[in-house]
Amino acid sequence: MTPGIEYALGALLFFGLGDLVYKRGAAAGAPPHHFLMVQSWVFTPTVALYGLFTGSLEFSAAAVQWGALAGVFALVGFYNFAHSLRTGSISINAPIFRLSFVLTAALAVVLLGEPLTRYKVAGIALALAAVWLLLGAPAPGDAAGRRESRSSLVRVLIATATVGVGNFVYKLGLQAGANPASMITAQGVVVITLATAFVAVVDKRVRPSGAALRYAPRAAVVLALAFAFMVEGMARAEASVVVPIAQMGFVVTALLGFIFLREPFTARKGAGLLAALAALASLAYG
Repeated sequence: MTPGIEYALGALLFFGLGDLVYKRGAAAGAPPHHFLMVQSWVFTPTVALYGLFTGSLEFSAAAVQWGALAGVFALVGFYNFAHSLRTGSISINAPIFRLSFVLTAALAVVLLGEPLTRYKVAGIALALAAVWLLLGAPAPGDAAGRRESRSSLVRVLIATATVGVGNFVYKLGLQAGANPASMITAQGVVVITLATAFVAVVDKRVRPSGAALRYAPRAAVVLALAFAFMVEGMARAEASVVVPIAQMGFVVTALLGFIFLREPFTARKGAGLLAALAALASLAYG
């Protein structure tokens, strides 16, 4: 198994939990800019504590520069994803958003010269199939039956592109000598500043909604761990392997839906889980 895969699998778990919290927050009516602001308030201290606990919180010029750039991409991406859920269907927008790993892997292969093996091609193809099988069909009673608004689709496409580039920025920062925890903490500082300022400008005050206060801190903790595991994995393995595995958190979301939310288990979803497992095996072999 490729070194660093254990970190990618940890990121997969926490990204899946984060997706579930995002769904709950959107359903509760949390305004996207409030959600991102509160999330940033908790995300950054959590990552900083992780860095202190592991003894890896050592800032450098590379960590600050690349972390700040990643923060801009993360803010634009996650804000547009959260905003897209207001008028768009979760079961359509979530799989589109998770396709960001394709862009990250392509950039790593083209710009960094990472090898494109047959196992990677097969793994990414199987991951795409798993996304379509697990999340591509509208669920009964879900808003997926209605037509996506153009603005929602544009927002989720922007989110997908910016997060894909942002994940690639982490790899560039690591190659420049940045420390994972320090780079993510620098990212968080930028997001706190911009997200809070955005709320102050839009609302003329900084007073988050009750729904944002309930759900955003939970998202912040699991996403802080998800990003930490993903970037730690990227420090040990190729981005074109780690990021696709990490972004397959939709598998965890689907399993939790079956177990705790009593969502129906269909043959299509079973095939999606099998495709996801095959994708993980192929990417891990690399």
